[in-house]
Amino acid sequence: MTQRPTGAPRRRLPLLARTALIAALAAGPVACGPRQVEVSTGEARAPESSIEFTNNLAQAVNVYVRVPSGAEQFLRQVGARTSESIPVRGIAAGTAVTLRAAPVDGSVSYSQENVVLGRGVAWRVP
Repeated sequence: MTQRPTGAPRRRLPLLARTALIAALAAGPVACGPRQVEVSTGEARAPESSIEFTNNLAQAVNVYVRVPSGAEQFLRQVGARTSESIPVRGIAAGTAVTLRAAPVDGSVSYSQENVVLGRGVAWRVP
C-alpha cells in the first residue's frame, strides 16, 4: 500500500464500483441533455366568420370590427389597392357589427354599420 503524506493508507475502489462510477459519469450528460419537445394547444379552429375586404385607396388601412357592446377589435392592416380575406375570431357568426377602416395617415375613417357576420362578407373602401 502507498502511504499518504499524513500517514493514512489510500483506498482503491473495487473494480465493480469504478465501472459503475464511470458509466454514471458518461451517461449523465446524455440523460440530462436537451430534448426536442413539441408543444401544442390543440387543433386551431377555423374562424366562423371572415370579411372579403378590398382596399381601393392609395394607402394602407387598419380594419376594425365593433360589437354591439361598443368594444372595438383590430383585425388587420391591409395594403394599398389590395384585397384580402380577413378572419374574424372571437365574435360569433350572425352577430351584427360595425366595420371600420382607418387609413394609416389618420385622414378619414370609413365605416359600415349593421353588418351580419358570416363567411365571406364582402366590403370595399371607398
